[in-house]
Amino acid sequence: MSKLFPGLVASLLLWSGMAWAACQQDRIDIKNDSAQIRFNIELAITPQERSRGLMFRESLPNRSGMLFVFDPPQPVVFWMKNTLIPLDIIFLDRVGVVTRVHQGAIPGDLTPIEGGDSVFAVLEINAGLAARYAIQPGTVMRHEIFSSGPAIWSC
Repeated sequence: MSKLFPGLVASLLLWSGMAWAACQQDRIDIKNDSAQIRFNIELAITPQERSRGLMFRESLPNRSGMLFVFDPPQPVVFWMKNTLIPLDIIFLDRVGVVTRVHQGAIPGDLTPIEGGDSVFAVLEINAGLAARYAIQPGTVMRHEIFSSGPAIWSC
């Protein structure tokens, strides 16, 4: 059959590969009216992983970040103790919609950064990238943890 329909077989293989690549554990896709961008991420799911976060790191590659998961959603507060990199901190709800953005968190600052009462996930990225990509409340993110994400852009 592949001799009769080589284009069809190639298209199906390409499509299935793209569908698989759409959601991967080490990537998050971000979309709003101004941009659609992909970040490579590390997950912080356990209390120990969330507690350590990006502490003691001297750099963070461009378009990389850490995604903290809080299941069930809960009030969260971040600070920059032992964090050496200026960060943008993005708070998300259960479906992957940005609810709050704190831009330019200062390394070493112990001032609490509140995320709200029902935070499901937090994405930390290099400072300045939230503004560059217009990440603000209402921006949508796609990752497998947002299992009930917006139907038009779910995994």
